[in-house]
Formats: sequence, C-alpha cells, structure tokens
Amino acid sequence: MGENKNLFIALGLSLLVMIGYDQLILQPQMKEAQRLEALKQEQQAQNAAANPDQSAPGSMAPSDDLAPASQNTAVETSAPAFVDAGSVRIETPELVGSLSLAGARFDDLSLRNHKVTTAPDSANIQLLKPARAEDAYFVRFGWSADVRGNDYVPGENTVWSADGDVLTPTNPVTLSWKNAEGLVFMMKVSVDDQFLFTVDQSVINTSGDVVSIAPYALINRRGLPRTEGMFILHEGPIGAFNDTLEERTYEDLEDDGNFETATTGGWMGITDKFWMTTLIPDQNTPLYKAALTRKTNQFGVYHGANYVQNWQQIGAGETHETTNHFYAGAKIVSAIDKYETALDIPLFDRTIDWGWFYFLTRPIFKGLHYLFELTGNFGVAILLLTVVVKLILFPLANKSYVSMSHMKKAQPKMKALQERYKDDKQKLQQEMMALYKKEKINPLAGCLPMLLQIPVFFALYKVLYVTIEMRHQPFVLWIKDLSAPDPLTPVNLFGLIPWDPPSFIAIGILPIMMGISMWATQKLSPQSASMDPTQQKVMAMLPIIFTVIMAGFSAGLVLYWTWNSVLSIAQQWYIMRREEARSGE
Repeated sequence: MGENKNLFIALGLSLLVMIGYDQLILQPQMKEAQRLEALKQEQQAQNAAANPDQSAPGSMAPSDDLAPASQNTAVETSAPAFVDAGSVRIETPELVGSLSLAGARFDDLSLRNHKVTTAPDSANIQLLKPARAEDAYFVRFGWSADVRGNDYVPGENTVWSADGDVLTPTNPVTLSWKNAEGLVFMMKVSVDDQFLFTVDQSVINTSGDVVSIAPYALINRRGLPRTEGMFILHEGPIGAFNDTLEERTYEDLEDDGNFETATTGGWMGITDKFWMTTLIPDQNTPLYKAALTRKTNQFGVYHGANYVQNWQQIGAGETHETTNHFYAGAKIVSAIDKYETALDIPLFDRTIDWGWFYFLTRPIFKGLHYLFELTGNFGVAILLLTVVVKLILFPLANKSYVSMSHMKKAQPKMKALQERYKDDKQKLQQEMMALYKKEKINPLAGCLPMLLQIPVFFALYKVLYVTIEMRHQPFVLWIKDLSAPDPLTPVNLFGLIPWDPPSFIAIGILPIMMGISMWATQKLSPQSASMDPTQQKVMAMLPIIFTVIMAGFSAGLVLYWTWNSVLSIAQQWYIMRREEARSGE
C-alpha cells in the first residue's frame, strides 16, 4: 500500500479516536460536572438567603481565608464585608487594571493586545477579576505569623497606604501598613513591559520583641472555569516542584484532593489555553509548603495555587526582606523563554502544553515563527514550512514513490496471479512475493515516511492549537483566524443566506479542497493487489470522512494538510513519470 494510503488510514484512526473520546467521554463528563457545580452553587445561594447572618455573594466579598495555612498560623475564617479603600492603577504596554488597596489584592487585570473575538469592537480579555465577582480571580501576597490574633498581620481587607497612584514599568509603587504592636509591613510592587510583576516584601520589627514570620502568596479562582475539554490540552492548576512538572485538572483536585509538597524554588499557578497566572518564588528559597488546591466556603468552590516560605525569626530592630514574582498574562513563547532564562526557573516553558512530541513541537514552532517573521503571514509560513518538511523527507518519499511506480507497472501481472491462484491463498502469497522481488517492489516502502509524518502532523497540530501566536492570525481573503475553523461554507451559500449552520455540517472551503486533494492522491496511487473490495470501498470513503472530520479543525492545520497533499501529488506524478520514461514507456 502506498505512503499516502497508510498515512490516511493511520491519521484517520487517530483522529476518530481523539474525536470519539472527546465527544463520547470528555464532553459528557465536563457537562455533568458543570451541571453538578451549578446545582451546588444554587443550593449554597438558597442556604445563604435563608440565613440572615450570611450575605449574598453580590453584596459581600468572599473571604480569601483560603490563604495558605501553616503551623501556628492565624488565618481569617469569616467573610468580612467588602471594603472599597481605593486602588493603584496598573498601566503597561500589555496590561491595564488595578491593585486594590483593600488587601493589597491584584484583582482587576485586562490584556490590552488580546481581544475576545476578531471583531473590531471586541472587548479586551479580562484575566483577573474582583474578589466579590461571581467568577473572582485574584492574586495576593501576605505573611503568616504565630498565633497573636487576626489583626497581627495584614489580611484580605487590610487597608494599605500607597506612595503612588499608578503602577507602570518605570514607576513602581510601595504599599505599607503598621500593626498595633509596631511591625511595619511593606510591599514594593514593580512590573515590566510585558507580564512579570516583582513583589519585594519586607517586615520592619520596631516592636521590641522577636517575631516569627512566613511570607506567602496565593492565587484564588472562584467557580469551575470553562475549558476547551480536549484531552490533548491541560487547563487548570499546574506547577513545577523539585524539578518535576505537576498537572492537576479541576476534576483531579475534586476527586483526589489537594496537592501539597515542600520544595525549593519552582513555580505554581493556573493555566488556561492561552492565558495564565503563575507564582514564581525566589528560586533559592526553601518553601515550607507549595500547593495546588480546591477548597470551598459558603460562597462556592475555589481553585488555586499557593506557597508558604520557611519561618523567619526577626529580632527587635531588624528587617526581613524577600523578593518574589508572579506572571499574569498571555502565554507568549518568547516572554516565557525570556523569564525562564533570566530567573533560572525550571520547566517554565512547560506552562505551554507542547505535548508528547516536545522534541518536535518546539523546533516546528521556532521554524514556523521564523518564517512568519520573514513573511509577516502565518498562512504563508505554514506553506513554506510544509515545503521544508517535504524536502527533508524527500529521500524517503522518493524511494516510496519509485516502488509505487514499479507496482503500477506490475498491476497486470498481479491481477493475472490473482486470477490464477484465487483458490490458493498461500500459493498466491508466494508468487506475489516473488513478483515483488523481480519487479523491485517494496510493499512496505511507504511505512517509514508515514511513521515520520504522523509525529510531524501531530506536533504541528499542537503548535496551531495551543500557541497564542497563531490566535486571530489572518491568512488571505476569508481566512481571518488560522486558529479557528474555516468559516466560509457552501451550506449557507457562502454567507448569502443569513444562517449559521451547525458545526457538523458547516464544512468550509479549505476542508473541501483537502478532500479533493486526498481523492486525487488516491487516483494517482496504484491499488494494492492484496486489497479486497471492502477495503477499496473504505479507501474510497476516506476523503469524504476526512473532509467532515477536519471541518471542525483549525484552518491552519487544514491548510497544511491540503498543501502537503498537493505537493505529494506533484512529487508523486513527477517521480512516476520519470520512472516510466526510464523503463521506455
């Protein structure tokens, strides 16, 4: 069987397994989990309404008493009323938002350069949201102390003072608060021109006593976020602890409980497909505890990540300082790589889910991005990358097509043997093998190119699916987003009929072109002598099946496959014509 037939069958089975698993198992599980979570939150809301001592979520900020608890730590257990103490404005080339002075909480942050949709008037992506919101998502730094009362260290509603109104890359802001015993807590907050915040925490002990302090940081996210629901992409709590990557889905934390460990350095956070918030403690500082968590209170469920540094003894008149970071923004490869190198963060590039074929996915992304920088168009970059891949695999493909040419030439002899030994399968096999040897036919010639192309295909699929660099990137004409399915379909007469057809019948132009190229490839390839009529019918249906399947995939991936098929047809036609000329035909 030829290279392309083997490739089509292998990819077809793989895609059918992927889609079947997603549609029959993952999607029902996700919908059921969301339904149960909605029922749970509804019941909690009813209980809160029935209890006059508990306010509704909309009128009260949920307590972030989910702060990391440690030995002899006093943590808040109540749900205090929301305090509006003002805020510090955050203004950078990439970010806009605010830092609440009540609790020194990062709870309002949007991405300037990333929109919800490709529409000109689309809103910016909002990453962090206030603690009182239904889908609250915030970051907070603080201190744990030995048991002295809840007002000994600043809490979630402590009102801080700030020495500035606006935080910019050139203008850091310092927050300060002093307790009744004479401890001064300070946080100097800096931000760069991308997504990295630096938090310098310091405690000045003017109390006259020795105090025990443990700095911490936390990320809290309320509710069950909407995810892509694809098993090839991790979304949820994630971290690197002791040089080991740990990934926990929201369902994992519900089923298996929280993940906790002691570590030195590392990182932990919550990742979405294109966005993330990540705590990055000092890489040389031991952590008493680092955790990925799921916890609940009367306002619902919270997912998060946190760490507590080791306890520090601060003598009278002494000052303790610690510097930590957190990343909040888009998962841009160059930014993540830059911070990984600058701060020596282990496995930080794995915040992007490169998949099993990491060794291929990263180089393919780098090559694709380099071609994009040359051309300014990711669609053109995909076309050029496909040519590069074809050139690399040309020696193997050449052998495969030469063998296919010999097989085509030997078709009459194969059919004659089939007729002669149609009642003796063993003898037919023996004669076929002898014919293959005589005509220099290798029936397995297409296997190696196929095996090499499958990892390349899935690695490219990963690149197109998980990297934000492909998001909302146009190609030409109607292709405005290569990371989304082709929107132009003949089902609604290419948009002339004001109707959005269901996704399973909205087959775009690119998938149709891909199906036609597959059909042309089959027509050019010789039929295997061992293929029975049923197999031939299955092969004939593959272009239609793949057209339907690929209609829901990103336009960039379909573009790659279509162009790859066109190049394969041209390559195959040229080599087979060359072999026929050599044989005197």
